[in-house]
Amino acid sequence: MAKPLVIVESPAKAKTLGRFLGSRYRVEASYGHIRDLPESAAEVPKEIKPREWGRLGVDVESDFTPYYVIPADKRKYVTQLRAAMKDASEILLATDPDREGESISWHLREVLKPKVPVRRIVFHEITEDAVNHALERPSTVNDNLVRAQESRRILDRLYGYTLSPLLWKKVQTGLSAGRVQSVAVRLIVEREEERRRFRAGVYWDLDATFQGDGRTFTATLTRVGDARVATGKDFDSHTGALKGSQVRLLDEAAAGRLRQAVEANLPWSVSAVEQKPGVERPAPPFTTSTLTQEASRKLGFSTERTMQAAQRLFQGVDVGNGQMEGLITYHRTDSTTLSDRALTESARVIRELFGAEYHDGPRRYQTKVKNAQEAHEAIRPTDFMLAPGRLERVLDPDDLKLYELVWKRTMASQMVDARVLRTSVEITAGGADGQAVVLAASGKAIEFAGFRRAYVEGSDDPAAELEEQEAILPKMAVGDRIAREGTAVQLRRVDARRHETLPPARFTEAALIKELERLGIGRPSTYAPTIATIVRRGYVFRQARALVPSFTAFAVTKLLREHFGDFVETGFTAEMEEDLDEISRGERDSVAFLRQFYFGDGKHRGLLPAVTEGTESADYPVLDLGTEEESGQPVRVRIGRFGPFVQLGEGGPGRTASLPEDVAPADLSVARALELVRAKAEGPRALGEDPETGLQVYVMNGRFGAYVQLGETPDGKGAPKPKRASLQGDMTESTVTLDQALTLLALPRTVGPHPDDGEPILAGFGRFGPYLKHQSEFRSLETDDDVFTIGLDAAVALLRAPKRSRRQAAQKKVLAELAVDGSAPLKVYAGRYGPYVTDGETNASVPKDVDPVSLTLEQAQELLAARRESARQPRRRGRGRPGAVRAAKATKATKTAKAKAAKTTKTAGATSQSRARKTAGA
Repeated sequence: MAKPLVIVESPAKAKTLGRFLGSRYRVEASYGHIRDLPESAAEVPKEIKPREWGRLGVDVESDFTPYYVIPADKRKYVTQLRAAMKDASEILLATDPDREGESISWHLREVLKPKVPVRRIVFHEITEDAVNHALERPSTVNDNLVRAQESRRILDRLYGYTLSPLLWKKVQTGLSAGRVQSVAVRLIVEREEERRRFRAGVYWDLDATFQGDGRTFTATLTRVGDARVATGKDFDSHTGALKGSQVRLLDEAAAGRLRQAVEANLPWSVSAVEQKPGVERPAPPFTTSTLTQEASRKLGFSTERTMQAAQRLFQGVDVGNGQMEGLITYHRTDSTTLSDRALTESARVIRELFGAEYHDGPRRYQTKVKNAQEAHEAIRPTDFMLAPGRLERVLDPDDLKLYELVWKRTMASQMVDARVLRTSVEITAGGADGQAVVLAASGKAIEFAGFRRAYVEGSDDPAAELEEQEAILPKMAVGDRIAREGTAVQLRRVDARRHETLPPARFTEAALIKELERLGIGRPSTYAPTIATIVRRGYVFRQARALVPSFTAFAVTKLLREHFGDFVETGFTAEMEEDLDEISRGERDSVAFLRQFYFGDGKHRGLLPAVTEGTESADYPVLDLGTEEESGQPVRVRIGRFGPFVQLGEGGPGRTASLPEDVAPADLSVARALELVRAKAEGPRALGEDPETGLQVYVMNGRFGAYVQLGETPDGKGAPKPKRASLQGDMTESTVTLDQALTLLALPRTVGPHPDDGEPILAGFGRFGPYLKHQSEFRSLETDDDVFTIGLDAAVALLRAPKRSRRQAAQKKVLAELAVDGSAPLKVYAGRYGPYVTDGETNASVPKDVDPVSLTLEQAQELLAARRESARQPRRRGRGRPGAVRAAKATKATKTAKAKAAKTTKTAGATSQSRARKTAGA
């Protein structure tokens, strides 16, 4: 019997929809895009290979016609879809509700060429109610969105394939340019340039610590006489000097004298008190940008990690009764709006959980979205009743943390303002020359928590985040005296503090996304892949959470900025995003847009003529560090075949040195560069002789950092390389010893023979850290020390354990088996979502207060019976929230069984203890 065929992008989404739709529909996955522009020369169609533009896969001479190919790894999925289509009564394209999803649907329609009706269904959350609503209102593929996505794809292909070969020729092979990635790299590089230009300023002030009403607080020096005391904002970041003469700069000696003077002039007095009531408003619900920023600040997640967790939460999770539901709405959005239903449901839950005083009507937030067709909701829970605590056994740690963030942020966005009382106090002391010395303190009291009961937004600035915390000052009034004792507020100590101005902070992933969004560069779907690309290509590396540009990034940015400045200019890139938005709304012709970008017109220089000109005029980019003081010769960084290196003057033997890959450009001084050159010229430092071989052991520095080497480096190609080992842990070139070097060079260490085959088990360090190896099997070790200490038994146990990823590590294992007469045993598993019992067909969660290992057969059968009963409850269809109804019915159906199971366990425990006591007494 023919039935509708529903096609989605991923198998996870297909599984969730399959649970909703049942046997009435067939659901299949396309596994992403089934075709794309050719990625390699082998994929380029034969008919266009001879053409000048053939490698692009885009006919730039004929209205920028794209030539799509089905990649080899997607052909089997196309075959499967064609087979499934034979028995279909209609095709329902249910890909994601954005340009990318629309494009996937269009390609499916074009490749499969179905003879049955084709419809497009769109839903922004994967819940039964939303899917049924979409099925009742099918539409067609939106050609404007498809044209916008296709234009973006062609634009990025033209940009990358035209500029990248120039980078290979002028900088280094293997590099790439990208319309968004090159601008992102430029922003990171320019921040690092600011850090290179930065000069620190030093200033001193006083901090006084007081105590009163059982609280301790600090006041900081602000004025001496009529002059304001200098703070960090008064210094020129390029010179380190004061920007004006209207402030008083204290050095260490002056601050010390002032401290002695004020301590000798007690008591002090409170000279001003000001209190201002205020309100704090909640942040809007999450967009893609703000979610990735907040997950970085609060959870330490990378953008990629955040989006992976969000994808899982959107696609569907088993929330009980075997039902799959998406837990959040679509996670690629730049909208902050909430639907009327979401506003109603969140209001009800807020009143239930927090009280009626925490909600006084819906809050609606303005959004920048211009495209009505793409105006998604903000990222929110699909069921507000599913508080994070109810999902602790359902979600893995990453997903639970992110869901909690989304749930709390959305709830807070609909709660009332927090009411605060801000207090400012000035305390005046006498100085040595009779001048008044004024110190200031500020505090904040939260009078009504409001939205803060649920959530408080984080900040990239630790100082700003600290200011937002509650800090209650003791009661003070003008004229109050302050002494070391005998007063309501007492002085505890006075400290002279040294401060140094700080360079501009490097971008974190969160800060970079925030800046890209502010500039209008990129869209929700591009943030994660852009950051992943610039890291993978070696343009940036991470120091803690900071993104540090490499010297290669400096060279590429310099070349692009000098010869293709308009193509990496933020305004130009943002304007292109607006152009794509206009195409998606049907307001601009895509071919005219691409022609202007590639060939240019009277107003704009096109990419093709710019690259033609740049190929002839662009010089090899060189980064100037400064000059050597003695000779006056320039010290430069250049990019060579094996990476960046320092060059003194015109280079040559003894005048160059490789740069370690983890050196930040802003931290490389002329002195450090010359130190590397001299160390290279002098040759490696000898640590001593290896007693086994008689060869010298050297410590050296190369492209990948410091390492030790056994013997001399041979001359000539083809000669065997000497044994080398990278320094580990806290070892440095200057501190590493001969014994440590010999220990490293002895790796990999033979732990012992494997009992199964007698082959050796080895321990050592590799690209991904410490490891164990047996034949072709590898296992990661927890710490560096394990390489030197792990024993044979522990190594064999680790190798025999199945190789599992982090997510696989949480998969189920059998905790107990309960024998059943005449049938298969019931099994208790430690599943990914918590312990549960199963008879092979029905699964039932084990209550939290029941030990799964000691679960009895009677308890297990009651839990399974309750689960089967709840599964038979009729489903409610239509506009209501079936998830909440099912959750309530499931709770009611299983509550008695769980309570009884818990009670039985407790009774059994008590009986066991009683018997033990009786036995002991006997």
